[in-house]
Amino acid sequence: MLPPEIQRIVLLVALAATGYLMILAWNDDMQEAKTPVQYDEAPLSASGSERVNSADTPAVALGDVPQTQTSSADASDIPDVSLVAPGNTEPANTASTASLPNSSNLLEVTTPTLHIWIDLVGGDIVRVQLPKFPIEIDQPDISFQLLNNSASQTYIAQSGLIGPDGPDASPGRAVYTTAESSVRIGAGEERDVVLRHEADGVRMDKVFTFRGDEYLVDVRFELQNLSAEAKQAAMFAQIKRDTRQPPDQDTFALAPRPYLGAALTTLDERYKKVDFEDIDDDGPMDETLTGGWIAFLQHYFLSAWIAPTEQTNRFSARRSADGTYLFGFTSPLQQIAPGGTGVWDAQFYAGPKNQKRLEEIAENLNLTVDYGFLWWIAVPLFYLLDFLHGLVGNWGLAIILLTVVVKVVLYPLSAAGYRSMANMRRVAPLMKRLQERYGSDREKLSKEMMALYKKEGANPLGGCLPMLLPMPIFIALYWVLFESVELRQAPFFLWIDDLAVMDPFFILPLLMGASMYWMQTLNPQVGDPLQVKMMKMMPIMFTVLFLFFPAGLVLYWLVNNVLSIAQQQYVYKKVEKAQAAKS
Repeated sequence: MLPPEIQRIVLLVALAATGYLMILAWNDDMQEAKTPVQYDEAPLSASGSERVNSADTPAVALGDVPQTQTSSADASDIPDVSLVAPGNTEPANTASTASLPNSSNLLEVTTPTLHIWIDLVGGDIVRVQLPKFPIEIDQPDISFQLLNNSASQTYIAQSGLIGPDGPDASPGRAVYTTAESSVRIGAGEERDVVLRHEADGVRMDKVFTFRGDEYLVDVRFELQNLSAEAKQAAMFAQIKRDTRQPPDQDTFALAPRPYLGAALTTLDERYKKVDFEDIDDDGPMDETLTGGWIAFLQHYFLSAWIAPTEQTNRFSARRSADGTYLFGFTSPLQQIAPGGTGVWDAQFYAGPKNQKRLEEIAENLNLTVDYGFLWWIAVPLFYLLDFLHGLVGNWGLAIILLTVVVKVVLYPLSAAGYRSMANMRRVAPLMKRLQERYGSDREKLSKEMMALYKKEGANPLGGCLPMLLPMPIFIALYWVLFESVELRQAPFFLWIDDLAVMDPFFILPLLMGASMYWMQTLNPQVGDPLQVKMMKMMPIMFTVLFLFFPAGLVLYWLVNNVLSIAQQQYVYKKVEKAQAAKS
């Protein structure tokens, strides 16, 4: 029969193995229980019949189809004249374009970066898919869907002309015709897609300018006054969204939940969030400024309307009568003389939260990559991580190199903490004797302990420094890994095929827990016995917590622990040699 100590070890190993296998089985069940995100192959026309997709679009089932609108269905969503931005009504006069024939109710535009459907009722963007971003790693041919108008989701980008003579003013929307039902734009190409509306003495062209390698689309309105009287109109651009979570959003309770809501820049705040609850609790929001933008954010992606920088615009957020929410802006009224043409411009972005590109598009738009209150640490960390990735070509290796750089920078401070811990470890036997001698007299024990600390040059608080120093960096890096689209579906090695999600086999969290336990064996076991027992529980608690953290973050903490152990042992040996020489 085995000795009791060996029996306990065997039992603990067996329990640990059983628990690990149970966690793996539970994780497999959770993955199988997840309903796969599905979209329909193609949108429906106004008659309800399917249109055939372009040849290179995979025939897949991906969500509900975009729904077309009637000419008056969304009239209540359109801003009335009270929301028009202040400004003058100076006459405008530019040239117009040629007439276009009629077409079907949906226009499909395909570029290397965007797959867009435009509803000819209102000229609204009713679906956006991103071909360069697969919805899942194991479904590389299925593009991520950002905007969609269907029975299960309302998320569209609306724009038009309102005001006294605006074709989109109540009671209906402008109905457009176009020369084509589908447009294909290649890499490096730039092309205008023109929609035309003509009624009530005006001819309006809505021009979308697509670039083959861009997520940014220029939107221009040209309103020609064909009547004998002056016309007045203003532009509106808005994002209409319901409160449903994105269909691909992970709803697991312990998983972090990214921000879902709007944001804009104002005169007082560079980055202001406006979510659904803010509108419900505080009522409509109204801001007026020159230039500006308003965006709707979700995990890794956003859509945004960017107003002309030289123009005074009125931004608003409100709830519509059908329960959806509207986030947009209106321009000042513009007066068009008889025979003249008024022109309005804006830009629409639908794509990833690429902070470098967003910073180029509009001031403060890059702040939609929200790193939280430690952004001042997170932003340099991201740029350093991006630089290291450029050197090694692997985000996991870049995280390891980043950890090494951080440890080198913090070495002097952490070394001081480890020296203090080494002194505490040296005086630990003396501390135990004092506890045995004065255990019943807490006041006397405290005085003797302070005298011992002073005599031996030990500081019980100094050992906290190595543990506290990495915490702000850890939190900042957490938001870098969580928010940066560059790390979405980024592989490392072997079983880690996505650093932005948890380790599927929990190997990294278990190694991290083991490294924490090893570090504890190097630390002095001083203080109240209950505190010592609580500290011994920390590796288990952290291991359970880190099971559901992004693998990239666990990798950072594991490498940080290994480097800390090496540094700690090095400092301990130096202190022991110095103490031996002194003796």
